[in-house]
Order: sequence, then C-alpha cells, then structure tokens
Amino acid sequence: MTKQILVVEDTPANMKLLNMLLDNAGYRVLQADNANDGIALAREHLPELILMDIQLPGMDGLTATRLLKEEAATCHIKIVALTAFAMKGDEDRMIAAGCDGYIAKPIQYKNFLAEVERILASSPSST
Repeated sequence: MTKQILVVEDTPANMKLLNMLLDNAGYRVLQADNANDGIALAREHLPELILMDIQLPGMDGLTATRLLKEEAATCHIKIVALTAFAMKGDEDRMIAAGCDGYIAKPIQYKNFLAEVERILASSPSST
C-alpha cells in the first residue's frame, strides 16, 4: 500500500521540490499551503506522515502540530518539522511541541528521503 504524506508548505518552490521528491520515491502526496488547510486535510485523509513547515502565514506550524497531537483522531500521525531555523535549541523546541522529527532547509534530497523513510519505518504497521 502506498504511504500518504501531507506536505504543509507555503513557499511554492519548496512545495514543488518536496512534491517531486516524494512522488518520485513512490509516495502519494497531499498539499496544503497553510496550517488551517493542512489540519483539515490531516483530519480527512489521516496520512502516515505530515511534513510541517514551521513558518506559515496565519497559524504557525508548531501550533498546528500541537492541535493535531491533542486530537484523538490525528495524534498518531507522525509530524516532521521543516524549517530554515537551525539554531541551538530549535530542534528541542519543535520536539517539545509534538514533532516526531526535524528536517532543516535547504533540503538535501538524499538525507531528506532517508529521514522520511526512517520516520515512516517507526510508525505502527497498522496505519
């Protein structure tokens, strides 16, 4: 069964790159360019993984992550933070918000796909 990944990213060039990499790797990709649409898609489709940009217009990605992790229907979904923030302590802050992983931008595609695979492998097989 093809794994479904939701990408929540507001920069069109980043979305295009992530979609291409994931599609070429055989994943089914859902897309949202803001947190509210991302939350709605997560609730509707229950993807195996959400790649969540942290800096989004309106609601930020960490707030969206907290909301999804508080809901019974979506709390099991793995969420990986995507961010250009690479300062000491930022990863800890994202993990504390409920993220299951962290990928820094700019994306290095081999490392990116390896991290996606690692996170998905840690998911319960029943999803």
